[in-house]
Amino acid sequence: MLKQKIGQMLMIGFEGTTLTPNDAIVHAIQQHAIGGVILFDHNFQHPEQTRNIENPTQLRQLTHQLQHYTQQTDAPPLFIGIDYEGGKVNRLKEKYGFPATLSAADIGKLSLRDARAHADQMAQTLQNAGINLNFAPVIDINVNPDNPVIGKLDRSFSNDPATVSQYAEIFSACFKAHHILCSYKHFPGHGSSTGDTHAGFVDVTQTWQADELDPYRTLLPKADACQLVMLAHVVNKHLDPAGYPASLSYAITTKLLRHDLHFTGVTVSDDMQMKAITDQYGLTDALPLAINAGADILVFGNQLVAEPQDPKILVDMIYADVQAGKISAARIDDAYAHIMQLKTRLSVVTPA
Repeated sequence: MLKQKIGQMLMIGFEGTTLTPNDAIVHAIQQHAIGGVILFDHNFQHPEQTRNIENPTQLRQLTHQLQHYTQQTDAPPLFIGIDYEGGKVNRLKEKYGFPATLSAADIGKLSLRDARAHADQMAQTLQNAGINLNFAPVIDINVNPDNPVIGKLDRSFSNDPATVSQYAEIFSACFKAHHILCSYKHFPGHGSSTGDTHAGFVDVTQTWQADELDPYRTLLPKADACQLVMLAHVVNKHLDPAGYPASLSYAITTKLLRHDLHFTGVTVSDDMQMKAITDQYGLTDALPLAINAGADILVFGNQLVAEPQDPKILVDMIYADVQAGKISAARIDDAYAHIMQLKTRLSVVTPA
């Protein structure tokens, strides 16, 4: 049972637009009880190669297959996650047959009514596809317009925290209305960074502003709030003097997010294969640090590495750490309880 609980904490990326019982991801679902998958349209290493998404019909069949193989076990429904922010970060592109989207920066300039119509269309698109978890909306503040991973990509609604909160609330409400789980990101704020955690170490200590937490304070208590928060890999010594990235920081994940901001949902790491983590920490250190910090779900997108990460190795490593006392069994139970509570909200969409 312990290994099943650990498996539920893993969200894995994989190659393939259709599945067979012999595929590695099916084996991971059925033998290692992984809790979720994350979908991408193309392979980051080889952009010309299709990864999981060709068109709406194919995608709906794929998500149905994923849930079908999950249903053959005793596990609850699978989290099927995606980065569907709109604009430049959008796996469901118009060229594949999906509706056109706008960036957060453009949406932040719309009337609230028009923004709601756009959010509703995006939520309907996800529902039609059988995707039940969207890693959006971004609630980073556009502190630094030259930020290579937020400002330059138009991923922030505004440089005003109140505006960010207002538009993000529209999206979370629309996602909820269509039975789509959503995740605020990137906690505790990535909008002021001058670097990209995909590429390496990023320290926001000198640039971060306290009002970057305002959207979390505003949104988390609301009835329509997203039930997940994604943890950034940024270092912020104002919040953790020890200098751990937020995703590996007990001070940021548990003390600040859980205790101070009273968040009771699911915490999810940004991709653990980003160089901000892999260049600084090996798996042997990163796994117990992240889990002990308070991360409930660990994402391994298998997009930023030459060889995909085997989920069995992750399960076995975490299991060994529990047995050795490096991770408490109570922390695994805590993460599992958060995940199971959230999975009661999932509905499985079958293809028409």
